[in-house]
Amino acid sequence: MYFNTPSRSTIRLTRRGRIALIAAGAVVAGTAVAVPLLSMGEEEAKPTSLVIPEGWRASQVYDAVDKALALPPGSTKKSLHKLDLKLPNEAEGNPEGYLFPATYPLERDGKKATPESLLSAMVDTANKKFSAAPIAAGAQRNALNVYQAVTIASIVQAEAGGKADMGKVARVVFNRLERGMPLQMDSTINYALGRSTIRTTEADTRIESPYNSYQRMGLPPTPIANPGVEAMRAAISPPAGDWLYFVTVKPGDTRFTADYAEHQRNVAEFNAQQKASPRPTK
Repeated sequence: MYFNTPSRSTIRLTRRGRIALIAAGAVVAGTAVAVPLLSMGEEEAKPTSLVIPEGWRASQVYDAVDKALALPPGSTKKSLHKLDLKLPNEAEGNPEGYLFPATYPLERDGKKATPESLLSAMVDTANKKFSAAPIAAGAQRNALNVYQAVTIASIVQAEAGGKADMGKVARVVFNRLERGMPLQMDSTINYALGRSTIRTTEADTRIESPYNSYQRMGLPPTPIANPGVEAMRAAISPPAGDWLYFVTVKPGDTRFTADYAEHQRNVAEFNAQQKASPRPTK
């Protein structure tokens, strides 16, 4: 992502649906996978488990649960108020960030999964991962509580072009927070608008939302996605560096800098790349 002055429109290359999932010997990118179990004589494979990719938002998880359980669309989300999910107090009942990316069985001990059993398993897995000594100690070392660390990890998961960039993205977040600078992360605006896009306009940066990190200081009020282990590690142990800006000029080429003039040159190169190639679609 790159940061801009309020008078400019921004274009950036985002990370969306990067996770590669292996199911029945095939690689499936960026989707929840119902992993089938084939028996002799069966014409159709019946799903036995649900794979949730890293970086999915809660809304995507709800839809995947509905589909896996053959429920009417919206059923899982509607049932949230009835569920007893073991969330931290800071979450105020919102499971965003705590629906841990992993594989979950659709039947256990002869009992079919329900929205409550699946979401509870995801939250319980997140609590187990996040309360482990390395995560808790790492958060404390950075003067964060675990919920804040999960929030940073969710931004890292959304912004980083790959594992190699995660630590640097986390360091940019810390550096900007320490300097009293707004985060100016396009991923938070996409979350506020319920979209995934590579274009952020000047009008977008003026929206009224607690997730507008161009206008509001500090972290967003909740995580903006469900991060995986690597993003959490980056959030609690970022490498040393003075970076304040970054832009993905092209896939595999994300440039970090502390110098605004250098950053502007990187942005110009990115814009030139965009003009020279077909505009990606959503």
